[in-house]
Amino acid sequence: MRLAGKRVLVTGGARGIGAAMVRAFAAEGAVVAIMDRLADEAGKLAAEVGGHAVEVDLADVAATRTATTTAIDALGGVDVLVNNAGILRFASLLDLQPHEWDEVFAVNVRAMLVTTQVAVTAMVAERAPARPGDVVGKIVNTASMGGKAGGAGQAHYAASKAAVIGLTRATADELGPLGITATCLCPGYVLTEMGAATRTAEDVARWSARSPLGRLGEPEDVARVALFLASSDSDYLTGDALNVAGGMVTH
Repeated sequence: MRLAGKRVLVTGGARGIGAAMVRAFAAEGAVVAIMDRLADEAGKLAAEVGGHAVEVDLADVAATRTATTTAIDALGGVDVLVNNAGILRFASLLDLQPHEWDEVFAVNVRAMLVTTQVAVTAMVAERAPARPGDVVGKIVNTASMGGKAGGAGQAHYAASKAAVIGLTRATADELGPLGITATCLCPGYVLTEMGAATRTAEDVARWSARSPLGRLGEPEDVARVALFLASSDSDYLTGDALNVAGGMVTH
C-alpha cells in the first residue's frame, strides 16, 4: 500500500496508459480523480476504483483550470498530480500547419502548466516541508520517447514532448524548495488504443525489433514506473525524464 491515504489526480486517465495508472494507484491505496474528455469511460473507471471523474477539454484553459479545482475539491486536496493526457498527430514537416502545431501544444504542454499551477497552489496552501528535503507533493508528467528521439512526420508531437521534458526540469528546479518534486516518463511504443486503428502486425514486428527485449510495451509497464515516481520510494528523484522504452532509447 505505497500510496495509502494519498490523493492522486490523473489527467487522461480514462483509458490506455492513464487507466493503467489509475488502477495501479488505487490498488496501492490512493484515492484517484480522473480528468478526461471521455466522460463515460472516466466515470466507469472511477466507479470501479472508488474514485472521482471530471469531464474536461484540456485544450480549453478556463475549463482546465475549473476542472482541476473541481477534482481537487472532490479529493479533499491533492498529494500527487499526474499529467498524462496527450494527443498524437502526424504531418509532414512542410505540410504542417500552425493551427495543427498549436492544437498539439495546447493539450500536450499548455494544459500541464495550468493543472500544475492549480495543483501546486493547493499543495502549498495545505502544508509546507517540516525540514529541507522533505517531500510534500509530487508531479509526474508523461512525455514520450519522441521527445528525445523525434521522428519523421511528427515534428509537432516530438517538439511538444521535448517541451514537456523541459517544463518538468524547470518545475523541479523551482518547486524543490517547496518540497514538491517533478519527474517525467518517456514511454516508447506502447500498445494502447492510440494509433490502434492503423497499427498492423508488420508495424508491431518492426517496432519490436528495435528493443533488446523484443517486444513493445504494455500500459502496465508504464504504470508501474509511474507508481514508483508517485510513491515515497522516489523522494530523491526530481527533474529526471525516465525512459520506459524497452531499451529503444538509452539516454
